[in-house]
Amino acid sequence: MEFVLLFFKTILFRPYVFVFLAAFLFAAIQLIGWPRTWRFWLISWATAFVCEFSSTRTGIPFGWYHYNGSTVGQELYFFDVPFMDSISFSFLLYAAYCVALCLLLPTRPTSTATRPMFKPLHLDVNARTGWSVLFVTAFLFAFIDMVIDPVALRGDRWFLGKIYYYPDPGVHFGVPFANYVGWAVVGLISLTIYFPLERRLPALSLPPSVTPRLLLGIGLYYGVLAFNLSVTFWIGESFMGMSGLLMHFPVIALLLYRLAGPRRGSPRDSPVAIRQ
Repeated sequence: MEFVLLFFKTILFRPYVFVFLAAFLFAAIQLIGWPRTWRFWLISWATAFVCEFSSTRTGIPFGWYHYNGSTVGQELYFFDVPFMDSISFSFLLYAAYCVALCLLLPTRPTSTATRPMFKPLHLDVNARTGWSVLFVTAFLFAFIDMVIDPVALRGDRWFLGKIYYYPDPGVHFGVPFANYVGWAVVGLISLTIYFPLERRLPALSLPPSVTPRLLLGIGLYYGVLAFNLSVTFWIGESFMGMSGLLMHFPVIALLLYRLAGPRRGSPRDSPVAIRQ
């Protein structure tokens, strides 16, 4: 009963985390279905928790950092790791996965008569579990943390609270580079476990274009980014906020080009097809 009560106190204490979690579950079920969603969540959460548990004791893989226990009794902890922290890895990894898919999935040809606003992307099983998606997802996963972690480290200036610290602060707004390497490692391990399971599950029944469903996950990625940038500017860290914004601008531009840029027409739109 005490565990259940503490869980509900965690939801009330960190409502924004659970809003993002709910958005992840909704978006993932729409794209990959419940059997894949719960496996993705469980694998990524367990991997993140083990890595955080390890890092707070051995410095591997995130480098040395410590939770100070200032919110014990206010939110749920597993050992010395806040539940909301390790659970955040799951929805952030899925969001990064969606951005990577948008950049790398094959497109379907469209006719000029029925051309949609965004290019139709095909959720090919080989493409969505390939090496390129694995590494691009891991990069984007660590990349968004380069906005999240600096503002989280200043949690005493907003409603997160000062819940952790680095014994040896790093050069990136106080965050050691090893932390971002650790995030990439969590992403690589999680997807390396998940992808073989993904291939063994029954084939998905999806429309020819998964772009609208993929946009839900992309929206989650940039919703989290916007939330953290907003907090960064709100606490007066303008340089840090502009740095994060400019870092992510090239990826946003690439996404827009990929979704709405020049596209390949259907065979019947080609001059040869018309002459026939």
